[in-house]
Amino acid sequence: MSRLRATLVLLTFAGVTLPLMPLQQLFVWFWPRMARVFPMHYHRLVLRIMGVQVSIDGEALKQGPAIFAANHVSWLDIVILSSLAPVSFIARHDVNTWPFFGALARLQRTVFVDRARRLTSGASRDEMLERLKAGDMLVLFAEGTSGDGTRVLPFKSTFFAAAENSGAAVQPLSVVYTGHRNLPMPRHLRPLYAWYGDMEMPPHLWAAMGSGPIEVKVICHAPLSMAGHGSRKILAKKAEEAVRRGLVDTLHGRAKMG
Repeated sequence: MSRLRATLVLLTFAGVTLPLMPLQQLFVWFWPRMARVFPMHYHRLVLRIMGVQVSIDGEALKQGPAIFAANHVSWLDIVILSSLAPVSFIARHDVNTWPFFGALARLQRTVFVDRARRLTSGASRDEMLERLKAGDMLVLFAEGTSGDGTRVLPFKSTFFAAAENSGAAVQPLSVVYTGHRNLPMPRHLRPLYAWYGDMEMPPHLWAAMGSGPIEVKVICHAPLSMAGHGSRKILAKKAEEAVRRGLVDTLHGRAKMG
């Protein structure tokens, strides 16, 4: 049954995605406003294809400039967060070279950064500033890596450098993988969806597609600002605390907003 489900999901995904990729490229070239909005509607469709039910606590910001600072669990985070608002992502530079997924990232106007270098200066920061000043909404996975979905790693303050000069609001988001087939997701199933360490993408993707459906909760915390916190280190710490609180409270059945 899992193989049949995985096959059907991936074939449907490919049948929907491949014809829409050239359409999105046309939007990028000739209709920038639609290029921002179209991926949101596309990813909502992908969630239905994959059997991912997303519930939202709170309200995500609707317009930029804004940075969404989220924990990172899986490649599914891209689909989930993109379904909330017309966003682009900040990703490490090597994603640009990935077969197929790199093309999808470029079509969503991803900002590629070299995380081995400081983000407080240079081309990556300048591109982020330019995008934010144009009113864009960018998703930042501020841990700098993905985790197992049960904890939040420390946020890297250098990733918040663009917030210093752009006047962008920073909204922390907790992404919590809560359920599997309408039951609480047990710890031993989390590696089916959490993609971290040295896991290879193809077998992980195949296993995840064959084992759903799943439920995911996104907690939208109160927006923060550089003006309200004084430095990017304090801002990063406050965002990290909010995201961790949302994750832990949800996993323990006591979700609160804040």
